[in-house]
Amino acid sequence: MNALVKRNLVLGVLAVLFIVAFGWIVATQGPLAATKVTLENAKETRLERTLFGVATVEARRSQSIGPTLAGRVAKVLVDQGDAIKAGQLLAEMEPVDLDARLAAGAASAAAAAQRVQSAEAALAESGSRAQLAKNSAERYADLRTKKFVSQEAADAKAHEAAAAQASRSAAAAGLAAAKEDVRRVQSELAGTGQSRAHLRLVSPVDGIVTARLAEPGSTVVPGQAVVQVINPASLWLRVRIDQGRSGGLAVSLPAEITLRSHLGEKLAGRVERVDWVGDAVTEERIANVVFDALPTGIAIGELAEVTLRLPAIEKALTVPAAALQRQGNQSGIWQPAEGKARFVPISAGVISSDGHVEVRQGLKVGDAVIVHSAKALADGARIQPVDALK
Repeated sequence: MNALVKRNLVLGVLAVLFIVAFGWIVATQGPLAATKVTLENAKETRLERTLFGVATVEARRSQSIGPTLAGRVAKVLVDQGDAIKAGQLLAEMEPVDLDARLAAGAASAAAAAQRVQSAEAALAESGSRAQLAKNSAERYADLRTKKFVSQEAADAKAHEAAAAQASRSAAAAGLAAAKEDVRRVQSELAGTGQSRAHLRLVSPVDGIVTARLAEPGSTVVPGQAVVQVINPASLWLRVRIDQGRSGGLAVSLPAEITLRSHLGEKLAGRVERVDWVGDAVTEERIANVVFDALPTGIAIGELAEVTLRLPAIEKALTVPAAALQRQGNQSGIWQPAEGKARFVPISAGVISSDGHVEVRQGLKVGDAVIVHSAKALADGARIQPVDALK
C-alpha cells in the first residue's frame, strides 16, 4: 500500500471520528440534547400556612392640636418628645381684641342686670298704681249706684284704672325684655369667653409630643395644627398583604414582627383589625397588628416585616413551589413521561413559608414532578433527570 492510499485512509478515519464526535456533542451537549431536570415526588405533609407583609409603625390615637380661630402664636410650651398630661397647657395664641371684648361684654352684662332692676321697680310702681286705680274705680262705681256721684266721674275712674293696668302690662313686658337682654348679653359673653379659652391649647390626653409644627410669631388658620400628640400605648403596625395571598386573613391571628431597629429579634403580636377597604392600585389588603409588649426605642414611620400564622393544614398534598408553572391561562406542573416532559394542569392552594404549595386537584401522592430545569420546557421535550443542576 503506497503512502497516498495510507494518507487517504487515515484522513477518512479521522473524518468519520470527527463526524461521530460532532454528532455525539450535538445530541448530548448541544441544542438537540435532552434538557436536564431535577425531580421530586408529591407527598402528604403538614402544611404551615403564613401570610407575609411589609408594615409601617403608626399611632392609632393621634391628636393634632390647633386653634379654632385664625391668629398669631404667642408661645409654645412643649417640644417634640415631651411627655404631657391631659389638661396641660401646650401653647397659647395671642388674644388680639378678645380681652377687650370680654371686658365690654362684662360691662354690658352689668348694665343689663341694672336695667332688669329698673324694670322690676317700674313694674312694682305700675302695679301699685293699677291697684290704687282699681280700688278707686270700684268705690266710684258703688257711689254711682247710690246716686252720690255722676256717671261721668265713675267713667273717669274706670278709665284711670284701665290705663293703670295697661301701664302695668307695659312694665311687665319691659321687665321680660330686660331679662331677655341679660340672657343675650350673657350668651355673647360666654361665647367670647369660649373663644378666649380656645386660644389656650391644652392636651386632651396623656401622651407624647411628636411634632412641634409652629413657632411663636407664626400665623395659623383654623384647623392648622400647632402641636401633634399621640398616645404611645396606641402604637400599632399597618401591614400590607398581597390580595392574591390574603385568604384566611382575620382578626386575632398571631403575628411575628421584625422591626428594622430590632433586626434578628422576633416580636410577638396579633391582628387587631382588618380594613374593609383595600388598595386597588397596589392590589393589597390592609391589616393592623398590635404588639403583645410594646418594644422600647420604636419610632413612628419605622418599617417592619410581619408574618401572620394561619392554622396549619394537617394532611396536605404538596409539591415544591418552584415546580408550579403557568402555561397560558392554566397553572400546573411538568411531569416526566417516558423520557419527555408533559404539562399537567393542577388546582393549587396556599404556599407555605418553607416553599411548598398545596395541590388540591390534579396529582396524587408519589407522582413525580419536575422542580427545576436547565431551560424552559415544552410539551414533548426530551428530558434527562439529574440529582442537581450545575
